Amino acid sequence: MLERASSAPQGSERLAARRRQRRRRALIASFILLLLLLSAAIYGLQQNAVRISHVEVSGSDGSLATLATNAMQGSYLGLIPRDSFFFFPASRIRSDILAAHPEVAAVSISRSGLTSISIKTNERVAVARWCGLAPTVGVEEYCYVFDASGFIFAALATTTQTINIFALYAPLEGETLEPLHAHIAHAEKIPVLFDFARQLDTLGSPTTHVVLRGDEVDDYLASGTRITYVLGHEQDAFTALVSSQENIHLADGSIEYVDLRFDGKVYLKRKE
Repeated sequence: MLERASSAPQGSERLAARRRQRRRRALIASFILLLLLLSAAIYGLQQNAVRISHVEVSGSDGSLATLATNAMQGSYLGLIPRDSFFFFPASRIRSDILAAHPEVAAVSISRSGLTSISIKTNERVAVARWCGLAPTVGVEEYCYVFDASGFIFAALATTTQTINIFALYAPLEGETLEPLHAHIAHAEKIPVLFDFARQLDTLGSPTTHVVLRGDEVDDYLASGTRITYVLGHEQDAFTALVSSQENIHLADGSIEYVDLRFDGKVYLKRKE
């Protein structure tokens, strides 16, 4: 009876050992299978059939393709090529293009095949010229162009076309000595400020340049007249100017300046 009782625990131990051994073998087999699958995946990703070898660019600027190709050089962790159809670095390509081409506002990158990608860009629109803090008499000005957000993205060229013909003189954001790639201060108010400058054209003389001084604005007309008002009060200023139109002639150059900084008041000085 004692021998039968002792054999039962030994049988249970052998059964448990066999189960542990099967689990160990299953674990090893799963690990080996995972390695095989991973190796097969890495091998597949390295095949030319799924690697980007052609970059299509909308427009004629071939440097964008070069930037994209350079960004796809090398590999991730030494295993997965960066030019893989599945893992190519779209965000890096986009940032490299924007850094090298400030005239580009946005970059769209899409797959156009297993071995090619397509790059499309939206260029910034030149709203007007920025020529410094204030006009300088007798000195040749060096101007830049900026977009609707107030971002200065290029030096003015003879072939550059701007939406507005007048120039803007205004401070820049932050402490910077280099205007290129800087932002114009109070950029969010530029659209309304320019609307007012264009409205002045309807009163007889077009605006040639606009000067932003703190919270005050000077609009200089082709006739030689200066219009001064408080930034953000464009509608009130124009209403006051229109209401006094019978006594103010902006087209003939007889007025030196019109001061609209005070609510409901119009002050002017005629040329002697």
